[in-house]
Amino acid sequence: MKLLNVVAPAYFLCISLVTFVLQIFVFIPSMFRDPSTTPLLSPALLHGALFLFLSANALGNYVLVIQSSPEDLGKDLNLGEGAEVADWLDGNRSPGSALPSTHFCRLCARVTQRHDHHCFFTGNCIGSRNMRNFIMFCLYTSLACLDSLVAGMAYISATLSMSFADPLAFLTLLPHSISQFFSGALLSSEMFVILMLYLWLGIGLACAGFCCHQMLLILRGQTRYQVRKGMVVRARPWRDNLQEVFGKKWLLGLLIPVQNAEGSYRRQKEK
Repeated sequence: MKLLNVVAPAYFLCISLVTFVLQIFVFIPSMFRDPSTTPLLSPALLHGALFLFLSANALGNYVLVIQSSPEDLGKDLNLGEGAEVADWLDGNRSPGSALPSTHFCRLCARVTQRHDHHCFFTGNCIGSRNMRNFIMFCLYTSLACLDSLVAGMAYISATLSMSFADPLAFLTLLPHSISQFFSGALLSSEMFVILMLYLWLGIGLACAGFCCHQMLLILRGQTRYQVRKGMVVRARPWRDNLQEVFGKKWLLGLLIPVQNAEGSYRRQKEK
């Protein structure tokens, strides 16, 4: 599991780098070849600006998820290494029951407040401090994959002179391309782009589904860990649950990567 903490971030960064190279050096230059568009309002410039905006938000929130790690409550409670750790392994016990909804993560080796899950793609736990950045990361990653999927389909359509008007064209594209590749009728670069199309589709759908699932849990005032353990949470208005995660300046977090507000534990501590 600790090895997955290294492999998953490396996989995400490699996919991001490949996507950036294909967009900047392959897809966007091919859009400039359309003579019917004006230079200032060309699809290439508009698409390039949109892709850079989505990529900056996805990578920016990815970094903030790692930087805004959930606090180790064990240090605040003066728990030594290995001391009373067994009391935290069930995920909902704390010394004197003073801190509910706490969980000890074996991979991070720390006790966190409002633990949701451990994300291997960031190698970090997701909790109250970085939940908003994690949701924004999933949202913009899915949008960036959708943008790359559309641009890649346009490139393949122009390069191979094929149409995606038929919904079955995309489903039959991969097996047909594999047969053409092994027969020598398809270049390796074109085959690579086709494989990336299906990879972008898979990652985009997974991130979009994960983002919708997390939003549903937030509206209910729950975390994935609480649902998995069958914990009962106190009913609250959904607006309060949203504000606790996204804060009052939620619109700013939708447009640019900004650090999330600190968790409820610190706010209670300062009070």
